[in-house]
Amino acid sequence: MKTMNLNIPDNVEINNNELTVIVATRLYEIGKLSLGQAAEMIGCSKSSFIELLGKYNIPIFNYPASDLASDVSNA
Repeated sequence: MKTMNLNIPDNVEINNNELTVIVATRLYEIGKLSLGQAAEMIGCSKSSFIELLGKYNIPIFNYPASDLASDVSNA
């Protein structure tokens, strides 16, 4: 895994774990990480990560509407 250093202003109250969760959920949301990779990044199971996505109102399935229309026409 890559390691990064971030400079966060002192007035931002966030710990390393919270920041890791935010980064992992966002990377999952934009399709840069799989569910398993994101769960591994924060050190939890896939089912726990799915629950976490719900807390952040991030859908589990990131399926574009254009793909759905294509799949329906192919069916």
